[in-house]
Amino acid sequence: MFTRPVSGVRFCFILLVGLLPVFAGAETWQHEQGTLSLDKTPQRVIALNWAATEALLLLGVTPVGVADRDGYSVWVKEPELSEGVANIGTRVAPSLEAIAELKPDLIVTSSEMAPAANLLERIAPTYVVSVYKKGSNPYEKASDMLTTLGDMLDREERAAAVLNDIDRTLQSQRRRLENANLTERPVALVNFLDDRHVRVYAPNGLYQSALDALGLENAWSQPGNYWGFSVAGLEALAPYQDTRIVVIAPTLPGLSDTLADSPFWTYLPPVQRDQVYQIDPVWPFGGVFPVKRLATLLTDSLIAGGSDNVR
Repeated sequence: MFTRPVSGVRFCFILLVGLLPVFAGAETWQHEQGTLSLDKTPQRVIALNWAATEALLLLGVTPVGVADRDGYSVWVKEPELSEGVANIGTRVAPSLEAIAELKPDLIVTSSEMAPAANLLERIAPTYVVSVYKKGSNPYEKASDMLTTLGDMLDREERAAAVLNDIDRTLQSQRRRLENANLTERPVALVNFLDDRHVRVYAPNGLYQSALDALGLENAWSQPGNYWGFSVAGLEALAPYQDTRIVVIAPTLPGLSDTLADSPFWTYLPPVQRDQVYQIDPVWPFGGVFPVKRLATLLTDSLIAGGSDNVR
């Protein structure tokens, strides 16, 4: 039987029609290492940093694997990471073998892992987004990450609801502080590194978004590194006589006794005024949720009143 050959134009038309379902279903997003295309909603997602882990959990998506899984529950705490999620190594050196074994259909990472981006792409589509970069606003970058992931995972409404909830929380906590007349005096947010040195959180860090929303002035006005902090000795806090010191846990064992005998610590005006406050851990290098957590814990602590030492 003789069959008439298909012309080149007609062949191309038929080919394009056959591919239409694929093209119609695919969506593309720009990211820091290029573009990412998905033709279906990812179901198995891996997060290579805690900001990404947090964002996925806020969207109601439990990742199949995360980096530094056990540390998340110690430092980040909220939103809670359920048991059974696989640990795929550290945030600075995740295991490519462990990642591949989980058969992900989306990997979320940051520019710190840029050298491995090509290797990750061989495993699954990879979204590269960095909340912490020089000159960026961490909260705005984290909000963009949450919104983009919501788009990728068909959770747009959930992402918007999370951000609206944070805004409402910040507004309500600010009203509590204003009603208690507690917004006038600046605050210094610190983590103790040892009994003589602290990490002080600067205006370019994530915590600043919480302070701004609460109507509180950051006593430490000097710019920090791109992670948003400076390392300083206790004596560096002495010039800030009108401030309140907020200590963010965890603290070192025995620190309270050591500070009680420290001439550096006991000399500080906030210590002498019983204006030292302590709050539970808040991850300073996370996404949007630490801003809500910090605002609530800080407001509760300021209203409850301070002391002359850490716990």
